[in-house]
Amino acid sequence: MATKKTTSTIEAPSVPFLAEGRNAIQAGMQIQAQAFGALLRYQIEGLAFLKRRYEQDAKLAEELAASEEMKDAFDILSTFAQNAASDYAGEASRLASLGSKLASEAAKQARKDAATIAGDMAAQTAA
Repeated sequence: MATKKTTSTIEAPSVPFLAEGRNAIQAGMQIQAQAFGALLRYQIEGLAFLKRRYEQDAKLAEELAASEEMKDAFDILSTFAQNAASDYAGEASRLASLGSKLASEAAKQARKDAATIAGDMAAQTAA
């Protein structure tokens, strides 16, 4: 049995603020997308750092197992501790730099969105 498609003749009421609201909604979505992107960048950086550190941890265990004298073990541990301290300091610097970059990008986008919304409001007021 064929179904007959019905169409409505009722028109939706005009919503004058919808056009201006669209930019505000889009700005909100843009902020969420940037926050999600920032979260992913932090996770990528953190996981890459952990991968490097875990590789160094495994190397330490191998070198300690292969060392024959106490002096060798002390040198291995000393070098490991120096490298670990340097790696953690470098990672903290990279994360601070990433945070600064992300904050700058967010501020730039917020200024752009605010200008767009203000322009839309001015156009609506003038109309």
